[in-house]
Amino acid sequence: MARATGKSEAVYERLKGDIESLTLRPGAKLSEVRLGEELGASRTPVREAIRRLAREGLVDFVPGEVARVAPISLGGVRALFEFRMLLEPEAAASVATTGAADERVLVPFRELLARLEEFDESFRALAPAAQSRSYQEFYELSEAFDQAVIAACRNPYLARTIRDLRSQTVRLRHLSHSGPRRMLTSLEEHRAMLKAITQGSAQAAEAAARHHLAQTLQALIDSLTGQDLAAGADVRLDVVR
Repeated sequence: MARATGKSEAVYERLKGDIESLTLRPGAKLSEVRLGEELGASRTPVREAIRRLAREGLVDFVPGEVARVAPISLGGVRALFEFRMLLEPEAAASVATTGAADERVLVPFRELLARLEEFDESFRALAPAAQSRSYQEFYELSEAFDQAVIAACRNPYLARTIRDLRSQTVRLRHLSHSGPRRMLTSLEEHRAMLKAITQGSAQAAEAAARHHLAQTLQALIDSLTGQDLAAGADVRLDVVR
C-alpha cells in the first residue's frame, strides 16, 4: 500500500507539473494506458493521480471517459481573479500589520526583496534573446513570495483558501508573463508589495497587491485572446466557467 501510494504521489507530481507549466496543454487527453507506459506506472496510481487533479480543478474527469486537462476559460480566469482580489490584498495587509509588531515576520520578505533586486540587475543586463531563459528564476521568486505570505498570514482560513488556489494560479503564470516588458512590470509590482510589507504598511501592501492582480488579469486577457495560445489549446473565450 505504501509503495502504491508513493507511486501515485510521483505520478501526481509529474502530471501536476506538466499541467502547470503548460507542457500538457488545456484540453489534452490523459490516457491512463499511455501515461502508465510513459511514467512506468500501473493504471491504479495514474487513475488516483488524475482524480486528485480533478478535485483541484486541473483535470476534467468523468468515470468511463478519457480524462482531459481542464480548459482555460476567459470567464473562469475573470472569476478566479475576482476571488483572489478578495483574498490576497487582505492577506498582504495582514502580514504587513503583523510584521510591524514582530520584526521576525519580516525576515523572509527582506531576503526576498534583496534577491529580487539582484535578479532585476542581472535581468536588465541580459540581451533580449537571453532574457526569456531567466523567466524560471523569476517564477521561483514569485512563488517564494506567495508562499511567504501564506506562511505569515495569521488567519488559517484565509491562508488555506489562498493555498488551495495555487494550482490554478501557477498554470496561468506562464501566460501572464508573455514577454520581457511584462516581466519587468511584474517585477516592479512585486518590489512594491515587498517594500510595503517590509515597511509594515498595511494600506500600501493591500493597494500594491490589488494593483498587481489587476495588471496580471489584464495581461492574461491579452494572452488568452491572442492567436498563438488559442490555436494550440482548448481556450474558451466565454463569460462563464
